[in-house]
Amino acid sequence: MEDRSRHMRLREWLIAQIDSGKYTGLSWENEEKTMFRIPWKHAAKQDYRQNQDAALFKAWAMYKGKFQEGRDKADPSTWKTRLRCALNKSTDFQEVSERSQLDISEPYKVYRILEDTGRATEAAVISLDGDCSKALRETRLMQQDSSLGDSNKAAGWSVNGRTNSIPLYPSQVPITDYRLEVRLLYHGNLVQKLVTTSPDGCFILHGCAPVGSERIYGPCEAKKVFFPRPDIVHLPPGISEAMTRLLPHLEKGVLVWVAPDGVFIKRFCQGRVYWDGPLAEHRQKPNKLERERTCKLLDMTIFVQELQNHRQGTGPEPQYTVDLCFGEEFPDPSQPKTQKLITAQVIPLFAVECLRSNNVEMKQSPPHRRTNE
Repeated sequence: MEDRSRHMRLREWLIAQIDSGKYTGLSWENEEKTMFRIPWKHAAKQDYRQNQDAALFKAWAMYKGKFQEGRDKADPSTWKTRLRCALNKSTDFQEVSERSQLDISEPYKVYRILEDTGRATEAAVISLDGDCSKALRETRLMQQDSSLGDSNKAAGWSVNGRTNSIPLYPSQVPITDYRLEVRLLYHGNLVQKLVTTSPDGCFILHGCAPVGSERIYGPCEAKKVFFPRPDIVHLPPGISEAMTRLLPHLEKGVLVWVAPDGVFIKRFCQGRVYWDGPLAEHRQKPNKLERERTCKLLDMTIFVQELQNHRQGTGPEPQYTVDLCFGEEFPDPSQPKTQKLITAQVIPLFAVECLRSNNVEMKQSPPHRRTNE
C-alpha cells in the first residue's frame, strides 16, 4: 500500500490532501469538487506561519523525496516553488485566475481539475500557466484551416516584402516573416535593441521563462529577451531602486508572437502590464493585459485593408508598433512614456517591409493613375 501511494500522480495526491482536511485553507471551491482553493501566502509576510502556511508545500516536498526532517534545511520558498511548478507543468489543472484572491490577508489560488479523458482532446481546451506552445498552436490552427497556400501566391502577396501586390481578400495572408524588433527602455533610455527570428516569437522577461507542456504541444523555441540590470544606465535618484523592486514581479514576463491572423501577446508574470497599439481600446487611459489570456495586438485583415486604403490615397499609413509598460498604468495622459520605469516597443518587421514595398509602389504608380483592376 505504501509503494502504491508513492506512485500517485499530483492529481490523485492533491485530491487526497483536500479530502483529508488536514491543511488550513485547502478546500473544495464548489460542490461538484471540480475546483479547489489552495492557500498562497508569501513567506515574506509578517504574519507568515511556516507550520501552517507552508504545510502543504512541505508535504509535497516530502512526498517527492526532496525534503526530510532532521536532514535538510527548511526552505518554504523552495517547497512552494516546487509545487507551483508541478501544477504549472501538469495537464490535469487549470488556474482559475478570476476566482483567485492574492491581495487579501489570507491569499489563495483557485484551480480547476480538468477532465481526465484522452490527452488529444484535452489538449484543445486546457490552459497552462507558461504553456507558450499551446498559445502558438491555437493561432497556427487558423492557418491550417484557412487553406492559404497557392491561392495567396497567385494573388502576388508576401509579407516578407518580396512581392508588392496586395490581395483583393485581405484575410488571405500567409505569414513568412516572423521577425520582431524589440526595444527595451528604462525611464525613456534605450537599454537593449534586438531582432528575434523564431516562429514561436519571444519572451520579454526577468528571471525564468514559463515551463510548458512540451510532450503535448512540442517544444517552444521562443527567443528569451531578458531585462538588463538597472545599473547599466545613469538614472535619477530612486529610479534604479524602484526598477530593482519591480523586476522580480516580471518573472515569466510576456510572450509575443506573429501568427496568420496578426500579432498576439500573452502575459504570464505577476506584475501588471499595460499596452498601446493598433487594437488598443483606449488612447487616453490604461489598457491592461489580463494574466493568462491571449490578446491580439494587430489584426492582419485590418492592417492589409488600411495598407490598401493608403496605397489608393484614401487613408493614412497603418499603425503596427506596440508599446508595453510594465508595472505602471499606460497610456497615462498625466505622465509621458519616457517617464515610465520600464517600457518595451515591439515592431513586427513584416509590417515594416509591407509598408516599405507599398510606398515604393505608390511612387511608381501615383494614386490618380491606379485602377481597381
